[in-house]
Amino acid sequence: MSGKNHVRAAGAFRQLLKDRKPLLGTFIKTPTSHTVEVFGELGFDFVVIDAEHAPFDRRSIDVALLAARAAGIAGLVRVAEPSPSQILAALDDGAAGVLVPHVASPEAAAAAVSACRYRGGRRGFSNSPRAGRYGGMALWPHVEAQDAAVAVIAMIEDPEALDVLDPIMAVEGLDAVFIGRADLTVALGAASPEAPEVRSAVMQIIEAASRADLPVCIMAATVEEAESFAQLGATGFMIGSDLGLMRQAASRIHGDFAGVRQSSGG
Repeated sequence: MSGKNHVRAAGAFRQLLKDRKPLLGTFIKTPTSHTVEVFGELGFDFVVIDAEHAPFDRRSIDVALLAARAAGIAGLVRVAEPSPSQILAALDDGAAGVLVPHVASPEAAAAAVSACRYRGGRRGFSNSPRAGRYGGMALWPHVEAQDAAVAVIAMIEDPEALDVLDPIMAVEGLDAVFIGRADLTVALGAASPEAPEVRSAVMQIIEAASRADLPVCIMAATVEEAESFAQLGATGFMIGSDLGLMRQAASRIHGDFAGVRQSSGG
């Protein structure tokens, strides 16, 4: 896919998200270009480079986003922390958007949006990195293009956020919410993500997002689980991670070949 085609594909992610198009993605845990390219080749809609829970630094994020550009897939970054500097680095490197962890207050949501926007925000300007085509875009065209394309997704994963869901989702410029069921499960001391208290929290978040007309993204372990969340209104689905999917495939193959190994004395 050419650079111009990719710019259209990556820039379209935010609009597809806002239009409630069903979107399929996965987390990238390995700091290489290759897994990003694989998911792009397979036709996934997006990947999330996980700088919070995987060994990514600025250089490896940059390489992964370059791979997303090459493979024609929207590359997002889950920043390690919601600092303006980390958000700026991801966006300058060409991220189609950011997942901001632990957004537990409207102030945190507003700060995340501000760090992502030029107009009405506080994003530091430079058109010299990849996002500005290395100076190929003039100042104001770059500002307009980035403000139109960058998706800001707040991760709701803390019990205290449940008390202020409506104010969080009323923050202007927030594009979607991601429900962090695993963090909610741990924070609530629940037995599993299927526990009643977690399911109740998930429903609270989905209902608040519906009131605010915000898209909902969520992890789905199976097609059936994705379909059940889709019926509730979710449209963005994260299917595990590159490492998790590799482990599942390797485990299945290991089991499939157990008889061959035994018969050959392996």
